[in-house]
Amino acid sequence: MTRTLISAGRGAAVVLLSVTALAVPGLAQENIDPQAQIGPNPTLPEPHEGLFPTMHLAEVVGWKDNQTPTAAAGLKVTALASGFEHPRNIFVLPNGDVLVIESKSPGTDPVTRPKGIVMNWIEGWVTSGGDTGTSNRITLLRDADGDGKPEVRSVFLDHLNSPFGVALVGNDLYVADTDAILRYPYQTGDTKITAKPTVLTPLPGGPIDHHWTKSLVASPDGTKLYVGVGSNSNIGENGLEAEKNRAAIMEVDRATGAKRIFASGLRNPNGLTFEPQTGALWAVVNERDELGPNLVPDYMTSVKEGAFYGWPYSYYGQHVDPRVQPQRPDLVEKAIPPDYALSSHVAPLGLTFYTANALPQKYHGGAFVGEHGSWNRDHFNGYKVVFVPFKDGKPSGKAEDVVTGFLTKDGKAHGRPVGVAVDKNGALLIADDVGNTVWRVTSSGATASAAGL
Repeated sequence: MTRTLISAGRGAAVVLLSVTALAVPGLAQENIDPQAQIGPNPTLPEPHEGLFPTMHLAEVVGWKDNQTPTAAAGLKVTALASGFEHPRNIFVLPNGDVLVIESKSPGTDPVTRPKGIVMNWIEGWVTSGGDTGTSNRITLLRDADGDGKPEVRSVFLDHLNSPFGVALVGNDLYVADTDAILRYPYQTGDTKITAKPTVLTPLPGGPIDHHWTKSLVASPDGTKLYVGVGSNSNIGENGLEAEKNRAAIMEVDRATGAKRIFASGLRNPNGLTFEPQTGALWAVVNERDELGPNLVPDYMTSVKEGAFYGWPYSYYGQHVDPRVQPQRPDLVEKAIPPDYALSSHVAPLGLTFYTANALPQKYHGGAFVGEHGSWNRDHFNGYKVVFVPFKDGKPSGKAEDVVTGFLTKDGKAHGRPVGVAVDKNGALLIADDVGNTVWRVTSSGATASAAGL
């Protein structure tokens, strides 16, 4: 079977490479509906390995004036602010100020295989590591009257090292750089922090830093911080020593900086947040690549203390990855399946639960997920924000598209959603790291007027 390896363009330049795939017996992955891989029991076809993985990346065209993504019925979307340099995440302070985390890859992932040469070349066009603009900072937006038009915009923190996660406990503001959790003094109303930070604890960073985003959340009682640390490879090909304290969620004591592994086997956990009804920690996870267009489903899950979720030895519970050597049947036996699949290669990076009242009733209590979008399949998957309904602290239905239109009809990218958050008036905020915009989603009906949105 001949398969397209790469399809990406920049202007008139288009690269197309083809090879003959090594077929694996079993259910043809092309016959799998991506929708069949959403929910607690996704369809899992046989693994499909090729000489090279399929790489299909969307050329970035950006947003024209007055262009916006498309919102679901009953919603509308407008730009809260634009002109950022790769806004990857959003954190809303208690007074309503919005922190926009602008961040770029540290660029420390080494090229160890022929695939890496091609990936680095193509990704330079279409990802956050591909330019030299000002980034690695946090910008503050203040929209005091809630009209969706910030009156204040200031550089809140600068000269950071690929930041991603932010948490606030009392007057202590924590920023998860790619290699450390930093603590800053914060007073309500501050529009800029000039104090030097204290390093609470170092985090796994270089010299290899494959998954560099470090999601961060404080425990409800404020005594602990939880940080997601992604793997340093796809399936451990850089050696197990490079994976020390990675592919895990770490629990950090806020008083001392002491840390331990809270849960492991999570290839790239992001969007850490506590489900409001049960108080359980949840995350979205990017699973492994190169097993075919419909393996392995990315997922969202409650995170159980001490649990092992399979990476790299197995996926979605105890489905063994045949590529990983040596095998570890003892660990596979302990691997537990996640709660809810989101479909393969959608690359979820943002998660927030909705507890406000400004959006239609159907969204109350559920979860919004920002799906950055696929590169490892012929037909794009993700590139949207979805909503998963919850009941009694668990997913209770099929994921629904909430904000789409990040791709053009011919497969080019206006933008790519990453982090999601809820502002003080109950609007959904979306960080678009390729469109360099923060989008604001509100109700399009009477709810919006009643809430002053």
